[in-house]
Amino acid sequence: MSDDSISAILSFRDERDWRKFHNPKDLAISISLESSELLELFQWNTSEEAEKKSRDRMKEELADILIYSVSFADIMGFDLDEIIQNKLKKNAEKYPVELSKGSKTKYTELKGSV
Repeated sequence: MSDDSISAILSFRDERDWRKFHNPKDLAISISLESSELLELFQWNTSEEAEKKSRDRMKEELADILIYSVSFADIMGFDLDEIIQNKLKKNAEKYPVELSKGSKTKYTELKGSV
């Protein structure tokens, strides 16, 4: 996500004076609710059927998730680049390429992993 997109999200919120309504609990709830709306698009469908029928709605729900996630990071004072890079580093340790490439095995089941 570009800095322009992040700035646009925060400006949209601030122009409407909505920051006062944004607290970690309510933003976490909103992220979960929007994630559920995305998940609902797959209910009773194969992935292929859901994508064919609901691709535009998927984009909208994902955008809502990202918007609330950026707002959550802002309220918490999290640097998005930093927390993503830190998480990718941890995931790389849990899922070394030589043990996990092409495998869906959870890290706790990989032989020789952390």
